[in-house]
Amino acid sequence: MSRSRFVRAAAFGLGVALLAAAPAGAEESEWGYALANELMSPYCPGRALAECPSPQAEELRGWILDQERAGVSREQVEAQLYAQWGDSLLQAPRAEGVGLVAYFIPGVVILAGGALVAVFLRRQRREPAERPAPARLAPVDDDLERQVEEELRDSSQGSW
Repeated sequence: MSRSRFVRAAAFGLGVALLAAAPAGAEESEWGYALANELMSPYCPGRALAECPSPQAEELRGWILDQERAGVSREQVEAQLYAQWGDSLLQAPRAEGVGLVAYFIPGVVILAGGALVAVFLRRQRREPAERPAPARLAPVDDDLERQVEEELRDSSQGSW
């Protein structure tokens, strides 16, 4: 490896190491933007706070950033927001109390559906039960049989 390639590789490695270390500090100091992306908007149902175009949402995002600049912790801001709007700000229900139902119902439905499919496939795989032998026909009368054969012979000799 030439010296210039080595220097470039070392510089690249140092840059990657510095960039990897930078997000930890940046994440702590820029939690306001991250919080706006994690919370649902109380003004635009079904949208994150960061995506809501309403003026009230813009004001709330500004308030969160002001709290961050003032040195208020993220946990205090979240507690204040949840006290005002409740769990409607969450993107997913809490995994506690009644919110557990939202996590268990899909699992129960999947297990029940799998059990039904297994029962259906097991029944389809079984060999059919032996069918009873067909009922035997009564013996044919010899005179009747001879008469039918004669009529068939006569009709086959006839012209079309």
